[in-house]
Amino acid sequence: MRPLDLDRRTVRRLAVTRQRLAGPRPTAGPDGLREVLRALRCLQLDPVGVVARSHLLVLWSRVGHFDEADLDTLMWDERWLFEYWAHAASIVLTEDRALHRGLMRRYPAGASPYGRRLVAWTEANAELREHVLQRLEDEGPLPVGGFEDRSALAWESSGWTGGRNVERMLDLLWTQGRVMVAGREGRRRLWDLADRCLPAWTDRTELADADIVSLSAEHALRALGAGRARDVVRHFVRGRYDGLAEVLDRLEADGRVVRARVEGADPEEPWFVHADVLPLLEAVDGGSWGPRTVLLSPFDNLLCDRERTELLWGFRFRTEMYVPRARREFGYYVLPVLHGDLLVGRIAARFDRRSGVLDLENVYAEPGSAPGTGTGTGGTVPAPAGAAAEEVADAAEGVAGAVADLAGFLGAGRVTCSGAVPAPWREALRRVEAAPVP
Repeated sequence: MRPLDLDRRTVRRLAVTRQRLAGPRPTAGPDGLREVLRALRCLQLDPVGVVARSHLLVLWSRVGHFDEADLDTLMWDERWLFEYWAHAASIVLTEDRALHRGLMRRYPAGASPYGRRLVAWTEANAELREHVLQRLEDEGPLPVGGFEDRSALAWESSGWTGGRNVERMLDLLWTQGRVMVAGREGRRRLWDLADRCLPAWTDRTELADADIVSLSAEHALRALGAGRARDVVRHFVRGRYDGLAEVLDRLEADGRVVRARVEGADPEEPWFVHADVLPLLEAVDGGSWGPRTVLLSPFDNLLCDRERTELLWGFRFRTEMYVPRARREFGYYVLPVLHGDLLVGRIAARFDRRSGVLDLENVYAEPGSAPGTGTGTGGTVPAPAGAAAEEVADAAEGVAGAVADLAGFLGAGRVTCSGAVPAPWREALRRVEAAPVP
């Protein structure tokens, strides 16, 4: 079959639609959460709550105001979800456990210096391992403080894990799939044996490594809309795609994926579109694809591959939370602004829970979205010299609406703009400041 020829707008729209950020909005109840989670396959966990926890923002961007209790029900009552390592520490689907078994059964591997050190540390601390497992068998679920440090060899690290032997052992057993996070008390994790946590319906099939790679690659391509092999490797179960080239060839031969060429991309590097995505091609190129304006978590699935983001959107995005204040370009906690299929700006925000104020510390517009204002990073998507007035007004109203919606979701009583705001967006955002939060 001749490769598809796609422009970057189409690829962006495929990605946005497959990520449930365009088109009919999923409902905000359990069924809608299931739809989004099946589309994304994972939600990155991050402890920073300057606005809200990242996984909550990712879901809010797609379904709007939802009851966090519904997510807790899926996590802790139904066990439809569990915490594991995907492209980072994440919430994943229990129905995907067979795909995560590949990492579980080979961890730790001694192929690298770090791996060899971890293997040696594990072998030296057999007594600690057995103590942790026995304590969980007898008393679980337990917090990390429920175990004695019976290590014979301390874990040495220049980072936060240095000397934290019990936590290191729990992390190792978690990655091996022997223990799981059984619940949380605030942000404190409670640990238990995996067999006691998993629901009876869990698929315990032991898939061959090649089948795991194939199924994982299909999930990644569905979520990406269109992607190269390198995009697949960085998505969903990042780095766990041994033999991917052969797998993609086989999927193509079976009609599961179709090759494509993308405008402005390396013509020697093929792109792939999953067969399930092909019916969207006509819709996203027409007027029925249903764009929205939403604010995204810094760790949103759409943007987790920074190189791909820069290629498709011309949007250079880096997390600046660990950058000294004087060297930050945009701010501590920055929410990219998605308007239709374009990333039109970014908002450095902070929610003060005591006062109930959502403060926009700075608002930036990308070049072309609010002419002559803001700080932009340029990139590979050329912007018009000046966007039409109606397009600027539409973006301004979209941004203001998204901010107001976020404030409502957080339970903020008021929105303030303490920093710079692009002139064409100022009036719309000032109205949000003046209005009571719904």
